[in-house]
Amino acid sequence: MLLSGFPAAEVEFDRTGALVGDRGAAVRALAADPAVTDLVVLTHGWNDDHLVARLLYSALAGSVRAVSGDRPGRRLAFACVLWPSRKLAEGGLAERLDLLRDLVPEQRLTIDAAADLVPALTARATARTAFAAALLSAAARGADDPEDASTQLFTLPGGTVMDRLGVDAAAHLLDFLAYYEMKARAGLIGVHGLAPLLATLAGPKLHLVGHSFGGRLVTAAANACPAGSLATLTLLQAVFSDDGFAGSFRRVVAEGVVTGPILVTHSAHDVAVDVAFAIASRIAGSDGFGAIGRYGAQRTAEAVAAELLPVGGTYRWRAGVPHNLLADRYVHGHTDVCGRQIAHALWSAIAAS
Repeated sequence: MLLSGFPAAEVEFDRTGALVGDRGAAVRALAADPAVTDLVVLTHGWNDDHLVARLLYSALAGSVRAVSGDRPGRRLAFACVLWPSRKLAEGGLAERLDLLRDLVPEQRLTIDAAADLVPALTARATARTAFAAALLSAAARGADDPEDASTQLFTLPGGTVMDRLGVDAAAHLLDFLAYYEMKARAGLIGVHGLAPLLATLAGPKLHLVGHSFGGRLVTAAANACPAGSLATLTLLQAVFSDDGFAGSFRRVVAEGVVTGPILVTHSAHDVAVDVAFAIASRIAGSDGFGAIGRYGAQRTAEAVAAELLPVGGTYRWRAGVPHNLLADRYVHGHTDVCGRQIAHALWSAIAAS
């Protein structure tokens, strides 16, 4: 398989992190090729089905091809991760409830019970309380943490949750729970799927690249990898807390998991990346919640403030620390991550590793 002329292979995980299809054989064979010096592991976000993911990978690889030129002694290959991510529901409460049923099918009866309460939500406070309580009981616990107010969410009475969410409370709650389930799934696949696969890949330098919730997936994988095992980590408009490298993923920085630079693109034009964190602020009743893809790595002493440069610009990378690349000039939306400026930053980091 070729991707814009680069050797490539796909690897697929199910929702539990188990390998499916060829169970990673093609990626292992690619990594075993002595001609491959650098393996770039691409991971798509939560808006993607497999077709859209492949289009994203092709576009990004094409941009890398356009800017990389020839570097003696280095040969890139791409491992393309496919995982069951889901797009936030569009439409009304019915569509949002259907998405949640799909994300946690084992809780279908509980979600159906919540759906039965929808006609009474505007008239009865007891219905609002029961609606929230049912949905919260359906969520898969274990991924809650204070970085997105999910810990607080699961300790609040249902009525309080609905009151804090205000107008369109039911839609906000369903959107947040869809985000939460995808957060949990991305973390699970990163820790129990991708990280163990990476441990079997001896030979090339490993470069993890994640877009959107794929950014959480690869960072969770990095957090489970041994110190010094990864060459670079690139987060393209990632959906996790801007406190992540100071909290849940502190080990990635503190223990030197990544020997080269960590790249974090962030853009004020990316509204979608911050939706769940705006809801988190309502849940907590305070501001202070934000996505790393909107604000960069915050409260992380090692983080370096920088900008995404035009092609040909010179980066001054520091090993093992996050570089907050302000991308407002080039990233104008959540999926605008395949441009040559991003490819130039990625290639520059790879070449420096």
